[in-house]
Amino acid sequence: MELRDIEIFLTLAEELHFGRTAERLHLSQARVSQSIRQQERRLGGALFDRNTRSVALTLLGQHLREDLLPGYELIRAAVDRAAEAARGCCGTVRLGAMGALPSEMAWLIEVYRERYPECAVEFVEFHFSDPFVKLRTREVDVQLMWSPVKQEGVTCGPVVLTEGRVLAVADDSPLAKRRTVSMEDLAGQTVLDPGERVPPDWFEAMCPDRTPSGRAIHRGPQAQTFHEVLALVADGRIVCPLNGHVPRYYTYPGVTLVPIDDAPLTEWALVLPATAPPPHVQALIDTARDLGRRSVSDHTNTCETAAR
Repeated sequence: MELRDIEIFLTLAEELHFGRTAERLHLSQARVSQSIRQQERRLGGALFDRNTRSVALTLLGQHLREDLLPGYELIRAAVDRAAEAARGCCGTVRLGAMGALPSEMAWLIEVYRERYPECAVEFVEFHFSDPFVKLRTREVDVQLMWSPVKQEGVTCGPVVLTEGRVLAVADDSPLAKRRTVSMEDLAGQTVLDPGERVPPDWFEAMCPDRTPSGRAIHRGPQAQTFHEVLALVADGRIVCPLNGHVPRYYTYPGVTLVPIDDAPLTEWALVLPATAPPPHVQALIDTARDLGRRSVSDHTNTCETAAR
């Protein structure tokens, strides 16, 4: 089986759609179909169950994917490292981040560029509602994510930022009149349902389903983007814990942000695929470890009025 055929098979096993697979690999759909048929003839069995409505892995296809993926990742990483070594430490790190967080990373990026003049950083936005898709598809090399991250196939690098938290509530909520709130004040409230693409343990680190004493916090409507979350808050349908930097960057009509005085600190870590990173990405990780973590100046003392 040629390396390109392995890539086609693994991509189709992830996308489960011939058109998207062809688009992602810059191939024709006919080329993808031909490759899969050739592999199935060579192996003597079907790798996918397909009809006009859906594509699904067969049991044979599932086993082949599990056996091929680790080796394929090692080959890709080795080729990337060889290419980087041939050029020296140069290249652009595609760094995934949510919302306004790139501006909080300026201190790290500045030092990285000073140390490695042939390297650059390009920020790519991702949304909390599908937090790992761009890491899986390699649209980004590394992501800035709150911890803990326990997703299979990724590894958690150094923590680079820490900050407190605020609670987003509607202006007419009784909580909006408070100087601070506690995690216990979430008892009986309705918070966001993140959807099925979000690992529960990762989301619950930010937005738990129970208070510290064990009282229930209800899950409500779903949202795909941060601004959809703010719209739900303004409408009084949910309250939502957010990070302390939010008042500096965002105002939204009908929303008040109140400091949470007993919330655990959010730790933002650099998260990357579990395979060995290429040299220019490793150089960013090493720079972050050398500099250590920094506390975000979140201005939570002014956030009661900042979002009104």
